[in-house]
Amino acid sequence: MRLCSLYSGSSGNSIYVGTDHTHILVDVGVSAKKITEGLNSIDMKPEDIDAILITHEHTDHIQGLGVFLRKYGIPVYATDKTLEAISCYKGLGKVDYSLFHGISPEQTFLIEDIEVKPVSIWHDAADPVCYTLTSGGKKVSIATDLGDYDEHIVDSLMGADAMLIEANHDIRMLEVGPYPYNLKKRILGKRGHLSNERGGQLIKSLLNDHIKGIYLGHLSKENNYPELAFEAVKAELTGNSFSNDCRDFNLSVASREHSSVLIEC
Repeated sequence: MRLCSLYSGSSGNSIYVGTDHTHILVDVGVSAKKITEGLNSIDMKPEDIDAILITHEHTDHIQGLGVFLRKYGIPVYATDKTLEAISCYKGLGKVDYSLFHGISPEQTFLIEDIEVKPVSIWHDAADPVCYTLTSGGKKVSIATDLGDYDEHIVDSLMGADAMLIEANHDIRMLEVGPYPYNLKKRILGKRGHLSNERGGQLIKSLLNDHIKGIYLGHLSKENNYPELAFEAVKAELTGNSFSNDCRDFNLSVASREHSSVLIEC
């Protein structure tokens, strides 16, 4: 299994997960041109992609979907409510809706040799999910855009060889920043986004002795810094059962501007 964050941040998200035989994008929240550039950076091209998984319908996760579908005709998988919301997105344009495939949270399905499990999360969207992808005994877990988490989400993400977990904001930056009160309240709420500390706590609960890499993802441009997110999560990982040196987990911050280093499991 391979995991690469092509782009990750509040301005747009797209993640590659694949095997030797199957290649999947999770979200297409940047332009088709940028996704093509990201794929090219890992020696791939859009024509190689077998499927697109969508976590939810917010623009930073579907911005490039319409153009990508018109160019490449790739099947799209998302919950029924998410697909309905996507169809109402004005930026989608004309697409072939036969490419849309409804899925159900908690029900696994296969895309070639990859088993995909969507898991319901708490976010202010129609029916948002996070994903785990498993093949050949290796597992990748991806969880962003969740205001909080419970034991079920932890159990679902557990055992990953590589993961991308949200570290959206620094609470103090958000509280004193320029956002209006209602937006601050939404981000900090149960259907908002994980803070650096809360993301670190989730990661700590998911640690194991076979992790090959961990991305911190979906950082806010206005309310976070990569260095701040890294240090805050590093602090939360102190005292775990495996290692107090985060280099042993290959912890890194996923970039909003370019593809991150490919993680191979």
